[in-house]
Amino acid sequence: MKLLFVEDDEKLSKFVITGLKQSGFTVDHASDGVDGLHLAMTESYDMVVLDIMLPGMDGLRIVEQMRKHDIDTPVIFLSAKRSTEDRIKGLYSGADDYLTKPFSYLELLARIQTLLRRTKGGKIEPTTITVGDLSIDLLARKVKRGDTTIDLQPKEFGLLQLLARNPDRVVSKTVIMEKLWDYNFDPQTNVVDVLVCRLRNKIDKPFESKMLHTLRGIGYVLKPPADS
Repeated sequence: MKLLFVEDDEKLSKFVITGLKQSGFTVDHASDGVDGLHLAMTESYDMVVLDIMLPGMDGLRIVEQMRKHDIDTPVIFLSAKRSTEDRIKGLYSGADDYLTKPFSYLELLARIQTLLRRTKGGKIEPTTITVGDLSIDLLARKVKRGDTTIDLQPKEFGLLQLLARNPDRVVSKTVIMEKLWDYNFDPQTNVVDVLVCRLRNKIDKPFESKMLHTLRGIGYVLKPPADS
């Protein structure tokens, strides 16, 4: 799923974008209304999440222009304006939902999932990924192998999610670097190897059957245990 997030608050943007990416979304970001409208009009998105008060052009105008040009991408407004009148105005502009600040990230994620489910006729990616006896709850960010709960750091969770979405398929270091760090692969760095080692110590080391495998010079693959 590909989302457009339009928000000028740098701290909030970093927090939300990190969460969305860790939840499996691809995210484009604009920090002002003009750039946000340009992306909304020229790119294809499954969802747009945007603030109302933006530099350059406000969110109401962005949505009005989208609808005027028959772009029916679902839209969720984020706003510090909490009155019923402001909510109604936002929805009448063409938005599908309205969430007031401050908000819980989990609530935003739940609203995104619900709106996507509704607009796509119930077809949406599951919120739980299962590979063998390993289960990943994407909403609660909980990981279990069998009956054992495994505590993961954000980067470890992101790596496991990436591998679990591609079971039995090799994921290269380059792809991992681009997905988790957002910069081009440096062949001299060992951050991926270190992260894989940390993850393996948690999901494999305490268990008899191993799931995370290394293909030297190629990448890493997550496979169901041989006995599953």
